Amino acid sequence: MSVLVVGLSHKTAPIELLERVSLDTESVVKLSHRALETPYVSEAAVVSTCNRVEVYVEAERFHGAVEEVSTLLAEHAGLDRDAFVRHAYVHYDDAAVAHLFEVAAGLDSMIIGESQILGQVRDALQLGQDESTVGSALNTLFQQALRIGKRGHAETGIDLLGPSIVTASLDAAGHVVHDPETRFLVIGAGTMSSLAVKTLVESGVSNARIMVANRTYQRAYELVETYGVGAVRWGSLDNELHHADVVITCTGASGLVLDRERIERAQHDGRPMTLIDMALPRDVDATVADMAGVTLVDIALLAERGSDTAAAQDVTAVRSIVDAEVEAFLAAKAAARVTPTVVALRTMATEIVSAEMERFARRNDVSDEVLAEVRHTVNRVADKILHAPTVRVQQLVDGDGGLTYADALADLFALDPAAIAAVTKRSGDKADKAGEGA
Repeated sequence: MSVLVVGLSHKTAPIELLERVSLDTESVVKLSHRALETPYVSEAAVVSTCNRVEVYVEAERFHGAVEEVSTLLAEHAGLDRDAFVRHAYVHYDDAAVAHLFEVAAGLDSMIIGESQILGQVRDALQLGQDESTVGSALNTLFQQALRIGKRGHAETGIDLLGPSIVTASLDAAGHVVHDPETRFLVIGAGTMSSLAVKTLVESGVSNARIMVANRTYQRAYELVETYGVGAVRWGSLDNELHHADVVITCTGASGLVLDRERIERAQHDGRPMTLIDMALPRDVDATVADMAGVTLVDIALLAERGSDTAAAQDVTAVRSIVDAEVEAFLAAKAAARVTPTVVALRTMATEIVSAEMERFARRNDVSDEVLAEVRHTVNRVADKILHAPTVRVQQLVDGDGGLTYADALADLFALDPAAIAAVTKRSGDKADKAGEGA
């Protein structure tokens, strides 16, 4: 069993395709369970953000799992599988581990160092745990990825390189954001919209110049209570659009919220208008970018600008952390795969010694002193015989021969597969408990 990831991101797919394959929470749950229903998958977790969708699975067979997971994603996007695969990437085993660690560390983000991805990876793990689609293998992998992401941000200056999507969007909008007369309209009241309001207020924008509109008025009013901004009902959206200089939107709607006709009505007097669309699928019709006086900042624009924000020194430092952690993780994983065989071998030897000593102890002519000496000697002999092969197998776990050598030990000594499996299960249960307490 090995980890496999099939995904799409801003690096491999156009925004239009990412829009089609984007997943809400309900879709993530459905996709995770459908992946588990396939014959080659035992665990599944989905990382879904505004610029990536990735399905991580613990897979028994590489080709079978790739086929099944790719088909599921293609079906969700309404695409022919071959059309989907042209834009997808696949990482397996060591490469999949390295990829997730890079994602969590912000090295694979649209904006290098972007910190929101860490929370999104955490959400993916939590949802997988809640839905019982994540087992010991993915739990251990994701917990380690989260630790690496935190370490990268704590030990380097990559945080300074990677503003959130919100901050980057506001920066891309230009000087209008800092004009003391600018009026803001935030559409939506979810995580990204809430972060936009928070960022504006903390940057010094008067809360009196910020209005929030949401389909559910109560959600909008929660931002009123928290930040002192204004709230309007959804039915008044067109009126508020007419008065807003900067519109920030991220609703999670399945279709366009601001089509071209709506923007034309709002801008009928020809005044300048800046639209910041952080949603995927997009909330704003992309064709409004060619309207006079309209500035559109969206995910596609950020993708073009993102690579310029990285400072080589901090990126190199984080990459060094990731590389070292990948090596350590893979070594520990290899050792964990070998350990059950070693434990089973020593257990078998102990049982043989115990059985022979019980038989020897039934003799009437053996004193307790002699029995104790014989037991001590036999145990020493067994330990010496087992020492070389068990030490050697531990030495080999860092290379390709580790698991092969373990299999050879199991076959040579006729170890019971059930005994090895039992040790493996106990190790997995311990890892699960450790993860729950993290």
